Order: sequence, then C-alpha cells, then structure tokens
Amino acid sequence: MKRVLMVAYHFPPLAGSSGIQRTLRFVQQLPALGWQPLVLTAHPMAYERTADDLMAEVPDGTVVRRAWALDTRRHLSIGGRYVAALARPDRWISWRYDAVRIGMQMIHEHKPDAIWSTYPLATAHLIGAELQRRSGLPWIADFRDPMAQDGYPEDPKTWQSFQAIEQLAAQRTSACCFTTPGAVRMYRERYPLAANRMVMLENGYDEATFARAEQALGQREPLTPGVTTLLHSGIVYPAERDPRQLFEALGRLQLDRPDLAGRLRVRFRAAVAEQLLHELARQHGVETMVEILPAIGYADALAEMLRADGLLVMQASNCNEQVPAKVYEYLRAGRPIVCLSDPAGDTRDVLFRAGIAPVAMLDDAAAIQSLLISFLTGTSDAWLPRADAVAAASRDARSGELSVLLNSVAACEASQATAAKP
Repeated sequence: MKRVLMVAYHFPPLAGSSGIQRTLRFVQQLPALGWQPLVLTAHPMAYERTADDLMAEVPDGTVVRRAWALDTRRHLSIGGRYVAALARPDRWISWRYDAVRIGMQMIHEHKPDAIWSTYPLATAHLIGAELQRRSGLPWIADFRDPMAQDGYPEDPKTWQSFQAIEQLAAQRTSACCFTTPGAVRMYRERYPLAANRMVMLENGYDEATFARAEQALGQREPLTPGVTTLLHSGIVYPAERDPRQLFEALGRLQLDRPDLAGRLRVRFRAAVAEQLLHELARQHGVETMVEILPAIGYADALAEMLRADGLLVMQASNCNEQVPAKVYEYLRAGRPIVCLSDPAGDTRDVLFRAGIAPVAMLDDAAAIQSLLISFLTGTSDAWLPRADAVAAASRDARSGELSVLLNSVAACEASQATAAKP
C-alpha cells in the first residue's frame, strides 16, 4: 500500500471547526483506496478549544504525530499585545519548526510516496513546501479556498506572506486543490504557467456518520413543536456571513406579517459571533424570534440538522469563489434549504444544481423578507435537494478523486525517477 504524509492543523481533538472533517474523512477512507495516511498535526496545546467526540473516529493504527506549536495571541502576548511578525502568515507559525523536524523523521521511517498539506492554516503549506524541498517527494497543496484575496488579509504584510506561499505552491507542487470552480478559475488566471495543476476537489458529507445519527435519532421530531425552526449551524463571520440584513428582514417581518413572525425561530448554533447576534436581535426587537446556542458535538449537530424545519445558508458576495463546507451536510440532511447568497456565486450554484432555486442576496433585507415569506407560506418542494445531487456530494466520492490524484502524481514521480537513471 502506498503512503501519503498529510500535514493538517485541523484534526481531532480540535473543536469548533468544520475544517476537521475534510482531513478526518480522507484519513478514514483512503486506506480502502490503496493509500495509508500518515498524519502530521499540531499538539493540542495549540488549540483554543478541544473535544474528544471525534477522536474515536480516527482509525485504529493510524500514524498520528503531533508537533509542538503555540498560538501567538494566547501564548506570546503581553498585556493583550504581541509582535505581528510572530503571527505571519498566521498565529501558529511556531508549528512550522518542530513539524518539519518530525515530518522528516516520518519520511525516513515510513517512506511515504507523496506529501499533502491543507489550508485553512497557511503554515501547513510552509511545512509541506519545506518537506518537499528536503525530501524531493511530490507535494499536493490543498488550498480549499483562495488565500490572498482583494482586501483579505487586511494587513498588507500578511497578505504578502499569503501571496508568497501561493507562488511557492505554483512553482513546486504537483497539484493545487480547490473546493469550487470559481477558485480554480481564479488561480488558473493568477498562475497561468501552473494552470494544468490547479484542480477541483469539492467538500462533501460523511454518509456513515449521518447514518449513525439517523439511527440514534429514530423518529424525527421537530426541534420546537408548533413553530418553524430555521437553523444556521456553524460560525457566523461578520464580513463573509454578515447577518445584519437578515436581522433587519426579521424586524420587517415582525411588523408586516406578525402572523408569520410569531411562528418563525432562527436558531444559530456555534456562531462564535454571539455578542454581535445578541446586539442585532435587541436592535431590531426580534429577541423572541432568535435562538443563539453554544457548540455541541458533531453527531449532535448532525441530528439537529436532521430535525430542523429548514437550514440556513449565509454567504456574502466577497466569497463568491467559496462554498461553506456545511452546505454539503445540509444537502445530506434532506431538509429545506434557505439560501442567502449571491446568485452569481459558487454557493448558490451548488444548491441550484441540486435543485434548490430560491435565493436572496445576503445584503438585501427586502429580498430576504420576501424569501422568508415564501418559505413560510409555500410548499417545500422548491427548497429540497434532489436525491442524485445528494449522492454525488458524499465524501466517499471525494476520497476516490483524491486517490486518483495521488496515484497520478506518484506515477509521474516514478516515471521521472526512471527516466533520470543512466
């Protein structure tokens, strides 16, 4: 069996990030496809929050090595301030040094056939690049989403560090993976000499985990009997998922259609930006229409999706080349999906191709109000995904695509090595 060294900061017992799921499911599913994962991750001390619920899902016998790492903001600040250079390209840059040391030990001991590093922590790609330089192994950089964007990161020096990592990957990788067609197009245009190495590998959902959640759930009872609960599960980013116009729409709905507002609840689960949501609820007088609840375990979060009357997607136009990973879990949950996003963006495109047509711009309160009225008064057919689209979005399919890519880069490396022999 071939081996792949997987450099991933987001790995159990880290809690509070859906980014864990991509690496974890690849680790589970790649062995059946001929690839044994070797995981290089960070020591749990680097994580702000930890939970043990996903540790049991790491397959027995998986090689997992944890390198020393600090969070600059938590561990190296004095009086709440820290040296900015110690947080570029991110606050976990310290992970790089021990990770390269341990990664080279893993390469010497286990003889992997390829290296795979994954964003959304830029330091992971710095580690992957250095391991590739020292070992000569083929390297796949899993970007997922765009890194250096217009206006993001806001700090110019951090933006430059992101750009430098992109350029390094464009020069040295065997492939760069992105989760959406818009991101692939962006990077093919940005790095035309590497365009044939920019490929799409979408996110997905894990069928086995959903099946267990359904079995444990039994009969699907509504989250709140007598009202329609619209669930947003996951982080509310103030810029990328700005909720202000949604709350204005809720306020308008309460004034214009109190009959509908009285039976609607919008539940935010693990939003992180809880203070902002509470302030907006008070500002618009919709405290009774909104629930703001803390994080729960992954299996419980899936069960909550399965019981919701509707699932809420929020994605701003500045993220048109991105699709929240949660969208694929929403599809599998089989509940009506309410999409607040740009009709020209990739998020809406995924849902439209799944058969879900209604949409409103996230920054248009009037359109959101109209969409909510349609959701509350119409039939559910237009809001439900098609079965074929759900099946195509499983992580089993994504792992198969990754194994094909790994086979391709390993075969290319072997061919080049053979050609180089005298």
